[in-house]
Amino acid sequence: MDSFTLYAALYLVGFAALHSLLASLPVKNIARRHFGSRVDPWYPVFFSASAAITILPLAALLVRNPGAVIYVLPSPWIWLFFSLQLLISLASLRAFLDAPHRFLIRAQLARPKGQQAFALGIKGIYCWIRDPFLLSGFLLLWLTPFMTENMLPVYLLATVYLFLGSLHWESRLAHQFGEEYAAYKKEVPRMIPGKRWRGCRGSGSSDLK
Repeated sequence: MDSFTLYAALYLVGFAALHSLLASLPVKNIARRHFGSRVDPWYPVFFSASAAITILPLAALLVRNPGAVIYVLPSPWIWLFFSLQLLISLASLRAFLDAPHRFLIRAQLARPKGQQAFALGIKGIYCWIRDPFLLSGFLLLWLTPFMTENMLPVYLLATVYLFLGSLHWESRLAHQFGEEYAAYKKEVPRMIPGKRWRGCRGSGSSDLK
């Protein structure tokens, strides 16, 4: 690994630290105190936009200096993999639409069983998998139909970060929903889709309790 790859890896660590900070409950609590309830629909937009903007320099560095090529899939496989990445991106949007209440600040800051608490409301893709974003993140990374020496360590670090982020996110859900989430966790796998959960709701619910 040359110095360029080391700098790129350090940049990714910095990105992960910033991303984790913005995702933390203390920062969200500060945002809600300053801007009130109107921040709820806009914070996920700000969070996603800041992630996209801050990852662009790293992407530009890798494009400018990708390093030696490890492999490139031949046609038609390269187009198949690109198509799969597009489909996975659309599936990620579906995962958000199936549980939008999970991303509201007021739901994340609510005390368990408090007035602002939301129902777990398992539906859609979450009936088969607990963290579809972890699976889609892994697939989007590793279905890239080419790999270089500078991309590889960055992809490995990104994989570790995604997994650690999934653990943290689930610990928050376990605290928020208690025994209901514990029962769900026992029967539904984290990343590999399995048998449909028996407690899955046909239409789901994100209503306030």
